[in-house]
Amino acid sequence: MKQLAEISGKEEKLVIGLMSGTSADGMDAALVSIHGHALGTRVRQLGFVSVPYRPEVRSRLLALAGGDAGGSRELCLMSFLLGRLSVDACHAVCAQAGVQPEAIDLIGSHGHTLWHIPRPEIYLGCSLTATFQTGEASVLNEAFGCPVVSDFRVRDVAAGGQGAPLVPYTEYLLYRSDQHTIALQNIGGIGNITVLPKGGSMADTFAFDTGPGNMVMDAIITRLTNGAQTYDAGGALAETGHAHEGLLSWMLSDDYLALEPPKTTGRERYGTAYVDRFWAEADRLGVSAVDRLTTATRFTAECIAQGVRCFCRPRPEWLIVGGGGSRNLSLLRFLRAALPETRVMTNEDLGYDSDAKEAVAFAILANECVHGVCNNAPRATGAAHPAVLGKVSL
Repeated sequence: MKQLAEISGKEEKLVIGLMSGTSADGMDAALVSIHGHALGTRVRQLGFVSVPYRPEVRSRLLALAGGDAGGSRELCLMSFLLGRLSVDACHAVCAQAGVQPEAIDLIGSHGHTLWHIPRPEIYLGCSLTATFQTGEASVLNEAFGCPVVSDFRVRDVAAGGQGAPLVPYTEYLLYRSDQHTIALQNIGGIGNITVLPKGGSMADTFAFDTGPGNMVMDAIITRLTNGAQTYDAGGALAETGHAHEGLLSWMLSDDYLALEPPKTTGRERYGTAYVDRFWAEADRLGVSAVDRLTTATRFTAECIAQGVRCFCRPRPEWLIVGGGGSRNLSLLRFLRAALPETRVMTNEDLGYDSDAKEAVAFAILANECVHGVCNNAPRATGAAHPAVLGKVSL
């Protein structure tokens, strides 16, 4: 078993970052070489895999994340199942990169968010915020014999933050510029944006969730195809339809979009209940099947554009799009039309891997944790102060 002091003392480490996103489509694993820490961080990606969940696993994850299914027994079993699936993903990325599993120094695991309560709710007489990620880290310890950092979000919530977004810290380390104000838009299940003001410090960096990313689009195409497709590959189907202005207006009346940052959201807001309401409104307006998907695709773009126009000061000159949504050409077309004064590009345009971005981020966050470096962005999350995020399992 590798000891924490041994790992933190290494100038260069082999680290795996794991991410299971709100779309619940699979486990992402990025293997990176990390040199140094904090502002001296240098990262080289050695491998990336995305291991799809079996349909029955995805179905149960989505049900548990809906809030009305499962119980303590199933939560217990799912936590250890995700631990095992995390091990499988780590072995897969090691094999792809030609790295022996025993060479891994550190693993950072986000786990899977089952419920997120970023704004206070009353529970048993107490006003509480909370967040819950699952995926047992000790299963990874047992398989790899190295420290594992997990459960990153709860420390930020305990410090009065919303526990999200967490990638702004890593984006500042990797993308900051003295020449341009840069925004990074991740489009996973949820969309989130980070703004790095030109020549700014970590304290100047801010971020927030823009609203749904792929989540609503994925749910709609799943319904349209009776489960034969779970996402619109390349935005091809959305390109064949037209956005319905009446339905789009209904979607844009969502009060989340007008909330001032810091703000975060998730499946608890844009999950099955939201899509049911959307479907009923589309029925009422007589919107065709494909136009429902096109409208939802444009809605995601408009959510991002509204966030940029209303809350991004200074306005970004570049918007770098990552995540699965960066592959949706229809979505990118709508986004460029909505933000004509901003250069919209993808991570690939800069030589980065859009798919691996979040998994790489959790490798970096784990590295910062074992060095005892505060790795949240209080201006993004609303936390009262910087904090070291992550629980270390040995």
